[in-house]
Amino acid sequence: MTAPQPPDLVAAEIVVSGDVQGVGYRAFTQRAAKDLGLSGWVRNLYDGRVQVEVEGPRMKVEELLARLRRGPSLSAVTDVSVTWKTPTGSVQGFTILL
Repeated sequence: MTAPQPPDLVAAEIVVSGDVQGVGYRAFTQRAAKDLGLSGWVRNLYDGRVQVEVEGPRMKVEELLARLRRGPSLSAVTDVSVTWKTPTGSVQGFTILL
């Protein structure tokens, strides 16, 4: 059983498509998430996309989404899909998974 979460706390699974591997996208995502005080992780997918799992206040997650749509300067983001989830509060910090 998980602890009750504040009402504005959300979780999201985000999948980013485009030229997003080999351009510093995961490090960009980690810096942005830490800057916003969000928890979660980011990893490359085998098909060339990047997957992000994130938890935090809705406004901060929405800001992360805006940053992910822009991406770092060498990236070319073509799509950002979001699946909203129930936050668990079980992840602390923001890591890059290999």
